[in-house]
Amino acid sequence: MSVTLQSEPFDPGALFNAFLGANKSAGAAVTFTGLVRSTPDDPIVSMTLEHYPELAQRQLEALRAEAIERFALLDAQIIHRFGKLHPGEPIVQVMALAPHRQAAFDGANFIMDTLKTTAPFWKKEEGPAGTRWVEAKDSDDKATARWS
Repeated sequence: MSVTLQSEPFDPGALFNAFLGANKSAGAAVTFTGLVRSTPDDPIVSMTLEHYPELAQRQLEALRAEAIERFALLDAQIIHRFGKLHPGEPIVQVMALAPHRQAAFDGANFIMDTLKTTAPFWKKEEGPAGTRWVEAKDSDDKATARWS
């Protein structure tokens, strides 16, 4: 499946190897794996990702299709988790396959930048000070705007 939404953990390396094996005509493959982050100055115990399943699936499928067309990708895949996750666990993986490296890099960046600002996911972090919703960031909006 090209867009997968799941609560279960995934193995980034196994997914990437399977992705590579599906198309032998590519000259470049790019993968990005986003992880649950906990830093010493802002520790968290867990992150809960909520989403609107049908809308998220449709939006991510449309985003994948747009990236393939826009950057002439041979293929792209998006895996995104939901539910309760812990520091160090993968949240999202984006993979782009293209004839040349720049298209693969641009396609993966476009998907991640756009996903961060448009996909219907909400993050709630639990830490020593309690629970808080993660607010949208101006830097994410600026990253998405560069593709306009």
